[in-house]
Amino acid sequence: MIDVKETLSEAKDRMEMAAMYLDEELQRIRAGRANVAILDGVRVSSYGQMVALNQVATVMVPDARTIAIKPWDKKAIKDIEKAIMDSDVGITPENNGEMIRLNLPQPTEERRKELVKQCNKIGEKTKIQIRNIRADIKEILKKAIKDGLSEDLEKDAETELQKIHDKYIKRVEELLAAKEKEVMTV
Repeated sequence: MIDVKETLSEAKDRMEMAAMYLDEELQRIRAGRANVAILDGVRVSSYGQMVALNQVATVMVPDARTIAIKPWDKKAIKDIEKAIMDSDVGITPENNGEMIRLNLPQPTEERRKELVKQCNKIGEKTKIQIRNIRADIKEILKKAIKDGLSEDLEKDAETELQKIHDKYIKRVEELLAAKEKEVMTV
């Protein structure tokens, strides 16, 4: 027979992971302000291996519209520049021989609306993932009735599962609302 608390705890953990994934993805979306998280996906060729940008350079935000990248090894500056150009960051780097600057342009109204749509798509995928987790756990609970779990316990567990589901859907909506506000603020 299954442990209902353990099963609900597993559901909560999986939904938490989905919400954390959404939070990380939203941080990567450029909202007009300089944020080093937009460079998290950039991989640089260093000594024959592909490594994260922050492992070969210091990444700083000197002001709201600029990201400065100072390589630890000046020979790596071309590789870093190439990695940024090849990535989906969408910003052309400026190289002065010592450091690379990324100047973030003020997004247009149209671009901000596109970014909000992009955020909402990611948010909808996360909501679907949370609903699928709920469905998986419901299925486990239904099968547990055949293995001897009482129907009352199953109903209570389903009610608790719905509460957990609602909490995480609300959290996703809060994350999306905060990101939309950030993106739409001029």
